[in-house]
This record gives sequence, C-alpha cells and structure tokens, in this order.
Amino acid sequence: MTMLLDRTIIDDLPFPEWTKMTAEKIEQAIPHRLPMRLLDEIVEEGEGFVICKKTFHEDDFFVQGHFPDYPLVPGVIQCECCLQAGAIVLSRQTPKEGVVPVATRMDNVKFKRMVRPGDTVLVEARLNDHLGAAYYLTGKVTLDGKLAARLDFACSVADPREAS
Repeated sequence: MTMLLDRTIIDDLPFPEWTKMTAEKIEQAIPHRLPMRLLDEIVEEGEGFVICKKTFHEDDFFVQGHFPDYPLVPGVIQCECCLQAGAIVLSRQTPKEGVVPVATRMDNVKFKRMVRPGDTVLVEARLNDHLGAAYYLTGKVTLDGKLAARLDFACSVADPREAS
C-alpha cells in the first residue's frame, strides 16, 4: 500500500496509464541515467510540484555494504531522489534546451525513518520560490504515509558545455 502525503492510498486512485511518466519520459526531462536515475515513475505532477514513486532493491549499488547484515538506503540517496524530482519540476520551468539542473545547497535535512531494500517510497519536490537563476524547493520522502526524509534545497540550471 502506497500513500500520498495527505494519507490518500495512491494504489487505489484511478491514475490512467497516460498520466504516469515512464522511465523513458523521465529521461527526456532530466539528464540522469542508470544506475544514477533513481526515480521509477511519476504518479502526479502539477504547477510547481511532482510526486514520484521509487522502489529500492537489495541489488541497488548503494546498499551493497550499507550495511551487510541490515541493509539501509543511505540518506544521501534519499536526498538525491528529491533532487531528481526537483530537476523534473525545473524542466517545466526552464524550457531552454541543453541545460542541466545543478544542486547548489541543501538545508534543514532531516531523516525520520529508515528506508530499506524492498520499500517503495513516494518522493515529492515542490518549488517554493524562484529568484533569477536560483530555484528554491522542498523535498520529502514518505514511506507508508509517514515522513522518512525532508530537505530544503536550491538549484540552478547550467550549460555543461560552458563549465570550466
């Protein structure tokens, strides 16, 4: 059972197939590719926000050795999931082609629940403000309807060909 942040059971909602964003469509929106594309699908998006689904697996590279007898999804990976969801939000805000989202800051990062291989989480990114080339967002990871991680973060967009 997967739940939205307001405790609505998402598996029971009538999301038609055309509203779900497949991995292929995610890769059209953001530059991340396997094994670093961490989002499986988008189940809802709107003006300035997106909610994604991610199922973690015991063979994911980042849980190998973290920890051998009690594997956990590292907090930094949960943050990266939020950053990637934020990149999808930014792809709708910055239609210029050839730019990539770049994280510039993470603040108020909190981890509330352990996430383990086999867990399916919802990842939300919400645009709070935009000043010039800076975008300020909030990310949340929920597991079984309960907050697992939360962070505020900032991003900009850059042309990777101009990086020095």
